[in-house]
Formats: sequence, C-alpha cells, structure tokens
Amino acid sequence: MSDRELHEAARTGDAALVEELVAKGAAIDVRDESGATALLVATHENQVEAARVLIAAGADVNARDNINDSPYLYAGARGHLEILRLTLANGADLASTNRYGGTALIPASERGHVEAVKTLIEAGVEVDHVNRLGWTALLEAIILSDGGPRHVEIVRLLVDAGADANLADGEGVSPLAHARSRGYRAMEKILVEAGAH
Repeated sequence: MSDRELHEAARTGDAALVEELVAKGAAIDVRDESGATALLVATHENQVEAARVLIAAGADVNARDNINDSPYLYAGARGHLEILRLTLANGADLASTNRYGGTALIPASERGHVEAVKTLIEAGVEVDHVNRLGWTALLEAIILSDGGPRHVEIVRLLVDAGADANLADGEGVSPLAHARSRGYRAMEKILVEAGAH
C-alpha cells in the first residue's frame, strides 16, 4: 500500500477507502511532494467526509505544507465551513499564521467568507492581528474587497467583535480613509459609528 493511495482517496473524497487504508495502517500524516498531508489534500478539495474520517483517526489539523498552509488555515481562508468547524473542534491552533503572517481570519475576511469569519471570531481568533503586509482582517475586508454586501457584513462583524476601527496600515492609512477613498459608504458608516476617525 502506498502513501499516494491515501492522498488520492482524500483528494477524490472516497471516505470509505480512506477509512480502509487507515485501518490497514496507512501513515496518516505522511506528506506528498508539496508537503501536504492527506487531510490538507481533502481540505483543498473540500472533501468533508474524507476529512472527517482522517480527523477522527487523529490527523493533525495544524500540519503545514511547504507554503505554510495547514488544514485549519486553508479551510478558514477558503471558507470551507464544515472542515473549518472540524479542525476547530480538534485542536486547531488559532494563533497559527500563513505565509503572509496572517491568521485564518484575515484571508477569510478578504475573500468575503461571512460564515467562516463568524466562526473564527466565535472561536476566539485575535481580531486585530497584523500580517506582514501591515494589514488586519478589517483592513483586508476594505482594501481587497469590492465593497459589496458580504464585505460590509464582515466589517460589521469585525467591529462588533471589538476590532480597532482606527488601527492603520503600515503606511499610517486608517480603515476609514481606505473606505472613503473607495467610496464604500456602508463601510464608512459602520466605522464612524464604531468611533473611527
């Protein structure tokens, strides 16, 4: 039996085969060329049942690949909600960061994954964490968004969770200044109500 079989079963979501291979003694956290474990492979494809079997068998939800992604971080960033919840229930390291030095909350906010943002806030991820670009989740939800309803909702969620509405980027530009320069009126209103200046 090759390790490749486990990764392939995880990728295609063949949960029964994953279970069978694990029962036969497959090395659960073995890496492929990219450094990914079978659980990370399943997470990439959002194969919930395969991920569930692997996690139940003890797969490491924080095992990182060559570019510093873990199943937990990737599920958060991509908004793969069910897998995200499974990782959170099984030891996800909330303080772990991706290759940009950001927590799972930052890319989830940038990409407009409202439910993932809600879930990560409830789990206790630091809302004002600053990544290597000098950006927080709040800044990314403004700067890298289209200003649409999902991002407006995320700005509201972050502010309600206590995000600092005045925490500026590395250049000293505030969230409010970014929202105004882009004409994002709904975000501007939320920030002003939260005491932004």
